[in-house]
Amino acid sequence: MSQSGVITFKGNPMTLAGSALQVGQSAPDFKLHYAHEGLKTLTLADLKGKPSIVSIVPSLDTPTCATQTKTFNQKLGEMGEKINAVTVSRDLPFAQARFCGAEDVKMRTASDYQTHEFGEDYGVEIEELKLLSRAVFVLDAEGKVTYKEIVSEVTQEPNYDAALQALGDLVG
Repeated sequence: MSQSGVITFKGNPMTLAGSALQVGQSAPDFKLHYAHEGLKTLTLADLKGKPSIVSIVPSLDTPTCATQTKTFNQKLGEMGEKINAVTVSRDLPFAQARFCGAEDVKMRTASDYQTHEFGEDYGVEIEELKLLSRAVFVLDAEGKVTYKEIVSEVTQEPNYDAALQALGDLVG
């Protein structure tokens, strides 16, 4: 497995496995799962047609990940149906759905728990922990990456303003 970079988790160096996805590249296809009247599948094709923000977190069951998801959920609400918004983690889809219900989060959550291909293909898998790193990608309506942030210290929050500006630029 190739390495896409190094980050830290509580100050300890960690390796990002997979390919380093860059701005300007087409986003790799993926097959994620979410809970909605059973298990459903989410793919890149489901996001095409609208600008999308993909917020990636290690686990919704941690304070920083919960904050990231709730912050994006609140700030993206005004863009409504003009965009797609999804939070990706390796939490089970049922745990993600429970979190969203308890926290009144409307943005979609999807899980990379089955194949781990999303983490590898997007270069955000923490090799040592087999969790996803904290990251944000903005995709245009055709699925091309227009913004990328992989947070260098996993316990810190992303740059919300920069991500929202990149998404807003696509919405117009």
